[in-house]
Amino acid sequence: MKQIIIDTLLDAVKIFPFLIVTFFIMEFIEHKFSKKSRKKIIKAGKFGPIIGGILGAVPQCGFSVMATNLYATRIISIGTLMAIYLSTSDEMLPVIISQGAPFSVIFQVVSFKVIIGITCGFIIDFILKSNVDEKVSNIKDYCEENNCDCKHGIFKSSIKHTFNILFFIVTITFLLNTGIFYLGENNISKLFLKDSFFAPFVSSLIGLIPNCGASVILTELYLSGVISFSSCIAGLLTGSGVAILVLFKVNKDKKDNLRILAMLYLIGSLIGVTMQIINALL
Repeated sequence: MKQIIIDTLLDAVKIFPFLIVTFFIMEFIEHKFSKKSRKKIIKAGKFGPIIGGILGAVPQCGFSVMATNLYATRIISIGTLMAIYLSTSDEMLPVIISQGAPFSVIFQVVSFKVIIGITCGFIIDFILKSNVDEKVSNIKDYCEENNCDCKHGIFKSSIKHTFNILFFIVTITFLLNTGIFYLGENNISKLFLKDSFFAPFVSSLIGLIPNCGASVILTELYLSGVISFSSCIAGLLTGSGVAILVLFKVNKDKKDNLRILAMLYLIGSLIGVTMQIINALL
């Protein structure tokens, strides 16, 4: 146990400088361009899924929360909302960067999520024939009001996000190290149904947890070799941070909320299963 604690703390010390630098850059981008991004999404119209899919890739759940409120007032379409949800990186990108993952892996994950988000966004808008209200009214930026702590400035927000995510990483790393030591990697992989047809369904369910911890767990499990790449992608596609909580809070149509939740889960699961089948055939 002593060695597990030491290893966990050493891992935390190693990734801390990477996290603080990464979050500072991300906070700068979010503070600098959040208003411009919101206007672009609103004016995008039928091309909303393209703008939404690209902006959703910016780490943290800021854009997904912002988009949720815009959707609740029917300023953006359901396809644009889904594009943002599916491409949202949440805390995945800072974690995978801090762990020293190759750029090719980072680019592959982010670009794949963006492509899936844009494609599914257009398909959903085409099928559901979404109507968008062009009037911009009663918009509250929940990102700024409830999550990002923007009023305290970039540096303080960076510190806050760094320690929040560091706490999750330390906790998850400790649990992983303990689990691997006492249970063995093979048994943990079985728990998450690694290499099983149903593995993406499990990961997608974890991704729906409305907390940044979900993306941290999935990323750490993938980097530790506990789950496959396809299962990781399945979970990261469904992970939109706290946006789902905001959706049920601000959107009065509960059936619509459940429909969005179901679509998100099915898309993530089916994409993961498809990737798994393709990998098996190659």
